[in-house]
Amino acid sequence: MKIRKAVIPAAGLGTRFLPATKSVPKEMIPLVDKPTLQYIVEEAVNAGIEDILIITGRTKRAVEDHFDKSYELETELEKSGKLEYLKAMQDISDMANIQYVRQKEAKGLGHAIYCAKSFAENEPFAVLLGDDVVDAEKPCLGQMIERFNEHQATILGVQTVSDEDTSKYGIVKGNKIGDRMYHVDDMVEKPAPGTAPSNVAVLGRYIITPEIFRCLEETKPGAGGEIQLTDALRILAKKEDVLAYDFIGRRYDVGSKQGYLEATVDFALKRPDLREEFLQYLKKIVAAG
Repeated sequence: MKIRKAVIPAAGLGTRFLPATKSVPKEMIPLVDKPTLQYIVEEAVNAGIEDILIITGRTKRAVEDHFDKSYELETELEKSGKLEYLKAMQDISDMANIQYVRQKEAKGLGHAIYCAKSFAENEPFAVLLGDDVVDAEKPCLGQMIERFNEHQATILGVQTVSDEDTSKYGIVKGNKIGDRMYHVDDMVEKPAPGTAPSNVAVLGRYIITPEIFRCLEETKPGAGGEIQLTDALRILAKKEDVLAYDFIGRRYDVGSKQGYLEATVDFALKRPDLREEFLQYLKKIVAAG
């Protein structure tokens, strides 16, 4: 079955970026001149996704406004002859069929995914977490869809992390079954260093079969009293095959200050209009110590 739909949870409070996120959704904080959420939507669209559901909260109106048409702005840009900016604005509103649903209470990622049950309509669907931006020649989600087409099973996007970083992620327990592919027997959420079953960490990209919704109904609140997606995926792994794919690309945790700063520098250096002047500035800073 073709993967046509994607869910992007974007209801988090963004506490790691306070005070900025007191009034600005964390997903709208830009990398150079584009909101981080737009990079996620573009990845989904470039992977062939047709319909996107963004899970929002009551303070996230700016998310909806960003992907909507802005007739006043477009009219002014056209009048002033700024046609390059006009096209960029029109492309944003035309890039995909985007729908929204509010997560009325902060009950965790699992609960946010459950809000997409009617949207999924008993089809397998993709999930892209907004804190994870992946820079890749072929879209990360596109790589995973190729693996789903081969195996017709839930696919978790993973990469290998260092021993000291296993406590930051959900870690896969399982066996390697092919090139960059693993069979998932179980998952451990944020194991202490030295106790992890592997160094294979789940990093913000999923393709999930609709059986996950029945698993979420069975999932009891976990850490923080929230419904954890990891717990539901552990139940799913006991019912049907769950696989993991070690995707190709550089992943940035833009939900952390360090990851956000690294992404900002790297994305700026990829821009032909910014690279040389910005690179000279960075060299001057390094030389100054």
